[in-house]
Amino acid sequence: MNTKDEKSAVKELEAKLTFEFKTAWEPADQDKLEAVQAFSEGYKVALDQGKTEREFVNYAQALLEENDFKPLDSFAKLEAGDKVYQLVRGKGLIAALIGKNDPLQGFNLIGSHVDSPRLDLKPNPLYESSELALLKTHYYGGIKKYHWVAQPLALHGVMIKKGGEKVEVEIGEDPADPVLYITDLLPHLAADQMKKDASKVVEGEELNVLIGGIPYPDEDAKNRVKLAVLNLLYEKYNVTEREFITAELEIVPANKARDVGLDRAFIGAYGQDDRVCAYTSLRALIDLEEVPERTAVLLMYDKEEIGSGGNTGASSFLYPYYQQQMVRLMMEHEPTALELSHNMVNSTMLSSDVTNAYDPTFASVSEPQNSCYAGRGMALNKYTGARGKGGTSDASAEYFDEVVRLLEDNGITWQTGELGKVDQGGGGTVAVYQAELGLEVIDCGVPLLSMHSCFEVASKIDVYETYRGYRAFFKHMRKDRV
Repeated sequence: MNTKDEKSAVKELEAKLTFEFKTAWEPADQDKLEAVQAFSEGYKVALDQGKTEREFVNYAQALLEENDFKPLDSFAKLEAGDKVYQLVRGKGLIAALIGKNDPLQGFNLIGSHVDSPRLDLKPNPLYESSELALLKTHYYGGIKKYHWVAQPLALHGVMIKKGGEKVEVEIGEDPADPVLYITDLLPHLAADQMKKDASKVVEGEELNVLIGGIPYPDEDAKNRVKLAVLNLLYEKYNVTEREFITAELEIVPANKARDVGLDRAFIGAYGQDDRVCAYTSLRALIDLEEVPERTAVLLMYDKEEIGSGGNTGASSFLYPYYQQQMVRLMMEHEPTALELSHNMVNSTMLSSDVTNAYDPTFASVSEPQNSCYAGRGMALNKYTGARGKGGTSDASAEYFDEVVRLLEDNGITWQTGELGKVDQGGGGTVAVYQAELGLEVIDCGVPLLSMHSCFEVASKIDVYETYRGYRAFFKHMRKDRV
């Protein structure tokens, strides 16, 4: 065999035996590029309109209703082709397109979370000090506290008036609005601050939000600046200081979703963890052209960033409860407890959450061979968790392969990875709670740069491929399986 033939044989062997992930941007088909950009525009609108879990659920509800989805309690019976949704305490949601198969054969579910790291106001937040009006906060989820100082902030949430009326609050988003602000120490006086550990450069109790500085025009009043702020809130929302105590008020970045990069390859925005997966799965459900074989179910959870507890988190009984309600309405007889269990254990699920994208600037925390990369498509994580796989569901080889084959059969660009080096840290998500119910489940979603920051970055092609992957899952997962 001559040298040319030997080289050819080696190439053939390499092609046969080796595997590598490639960029999802190629081939650069013009129609696909236009589709990616168009999808991204809708996604940016969703990010701007849904900066809190309540707001995103409201956005999702409106979009579902525009596409003929109706509340669960409006159905006496569910049949193939019916479109149904159910709110979960106003901060979570379950929606479904009823399929053709017997519900005991299981559903195809995709679950994401719609909460994001932020600052919550304390129950008694408003005070005056040194003729400044300030709000005390309690951070929510895993944040770098120093990210939140010296940048424009907005106030979002709800307040309940004495009579029970709910008031929706939003300040800082309209271009005509003022923004809020957390001060930082000037470098000239920061010698001691700069010696601190990064976790303590800004302490939790120093995340006080500047909200006012003009005193109420009456010298006899106490805390005149605070009083002036309360008066402004009363004039705008008809609320008093008492309503702060029971309110749910969140401080979020006032920035808008923007294209990033001269080639507009990326989207930058607050809250992409995990509204990118919530939006792509929502659109995947809405955009199903035909009635699927298996019922397609969308789940939106709250509280993931603080452990998925509470009655709106992934561990809540309410989500399987509403799933069981749908099963009941699909059957001709009242299902037994065993039959309801059949539906659950025969169901398949994608736990749709973001993961870390390999960042060459901070390469030391990642293992390159087993990292996800921006621009390589939908990311699958066999397991999440920390260090010794703590807090993970660890998908089986059989189910992992089943999902990969589904993606490949439908031309979806995919990749796999882990969240950093083994000893570096890690993190888990909602998959573990569904796996405990007996479902087949694997983590998947979009890789992010600067995750948990005030301005996270995602590759548009990854967002689009994830959307395509979710739609293929709803349409084709276990289509021919009995």
